[in-house]
Amino acid sequence: MNVKNGKKDVKRKFTISIITVSYNSVLTIQDTFDSIKEQDYSLIEYIVVDGKSTDGTLDLIHKNQDIISKWVSEKDAGIYDAMNKGITMASGDIIGILNSDDVYYSSYCVSKVMNTFNMNPTSEVVFGKIINVSQDLNRVVRKWKTTPFELGSFKRGWHPPHPAFFVKREAYINHGAYDLKFKIASDFDMMLRLLEVKRCKSIYLDNIITKMRTGGESNRSISNIIRGNREIRQSFKKNKIYISPFYTIFRLVRKFLEVVRLN
Repeated sequence: MNVKNGKKDVKRKFTISIITVSYNSVLTIQDTFDSIKEQDYSLIEYIVVDGKSTDGTLDLIHKNQDIISKWVSEKDAGIYDAMNKGITMASGDIIGILNSDDVYYSSYCVSKVMNTFNMNPTSEVVFGKIINVSQDLNRVVRKWKTTPFELGSFKRGWHPPHPAFFVKREAYINHGAYDLKFKIASDFDMMLRLLEVKRCKSIYLDNIITKMRTGGESNRSISNIIRGNREIRQSFKKNKIYISPFYTIFRLVRKFLEVVRLN
């Protein structure tokens, strides 16, 4: 604790805005809400951006308004447009995204992330690990093994898991959020830009932060996998980063080995 002008100067803890984007998520979003309720970090602003659901999702949003700070339900231009809306609505120092079919691994995950930011106030990004799980959240399908970021890591097939990627709001303001020309890989593009291009100071947290259900948009079909990899290559080109013609193979082999090691 610092003493300034004869008074104790108590360092302010960072606040966090957690954004959940939803569309017809009635089967899973209550798990997400329960996960937020369980977090032991008190300075959470929780934002829900719904794409005008018609399946009962809005009923669950109303039912859980005790934990929801702000919410909106309106048509959008896709998941990344909704995330950008959430970032615009956010007032927290730190922003995290928790999708409507994902949950935090434990009740102290947000605390671990925020304690890292609070102890390292100049850092702009903190990221951890995730596990891919079955629809019932109980069976682990893949453990996403990651490491601290080093310049050039993305070119070698590495990238951090987006569901465990937390960013200072001012970094989004200064460097931009999600590029809407990418329909599947805008999260990859955002992380590539912040870490490799803008060189935001990052810290790797060697803890599992998020359980991510299998079947996300990028892996929903063969065509989406192909499109996602094409968009990733376009992102490298946009950010003027040269990659090997074999980049996609490096990336897919890395994912395959993680599944093999688990089984």
